[in-house]
Amino acid sequence: PIFITENGVAFYEKLVGGQLEDDNRIKFLQDYLFSVHRAIIEGSDIRGYFVWTFMDNFEWAEGFEKTFGLVHVDRKTLKRTPKKS
Repeated sequence: PIFITENGVAFYEKLVGGQLEDDNRIKFLQDYLFSVHRAIIEGSDIRGYFVWTFMDNFEWAEGFEKTFGLVHVDRKTLKRTPKKS
């Protein structure tokens, strides 16, 4: 059995007018999940998939420069804003 426990992508993103348009992340996830689905159809025993990560956080390689999460975290106020993805 295969569990994909951390899959995501980092981008430079900013809030504009209270919105974060992360179409690049949506495209990445759609393409990846399409491939996972194809692998299942072809016989792979994939039992779980988890996006990395729920909220933007500190990443050792990128610090706070790029964002990874499905929810934007304002570093000054800690306000959380869901992204389109």
